[in-house]
Amino acid sequence: MPYSDMAMDVAPETGLTKDASGDDLCRVGLAYSEGLGVDSDMVAAHKWFNLAVLKGSEAAKEYRSQMADLLSSEEIKAALKSARDWLKLAN
Repeated sequence: MPYSDMAMDVAPETGLTKDASGDDLCRVGLAYSEGLGVDSDMVAAHKWFNLAVLKGSEAAKEYRSQMADLLSSEEIKAALKSARDWLKLAN
């Protein structure tokens, strides 16, 4: 897939584009945290909650905090890096 196509569909596993709302991103975080339709992945959940907070989701702040309590510092670093990588791809 060419990079220009990827920029329009930056989260193909979720069906989201770069214009997704904070609430949409928060729902993805919830799906990963609960294993709803995807394998449960707390690092991925933290990533999506971070992105949701950046887009203004208040609920994601609490969920992100809860995820942080469950993760090691290395896992949090991985989630933050993944979120930064997603932002670079989205922009």
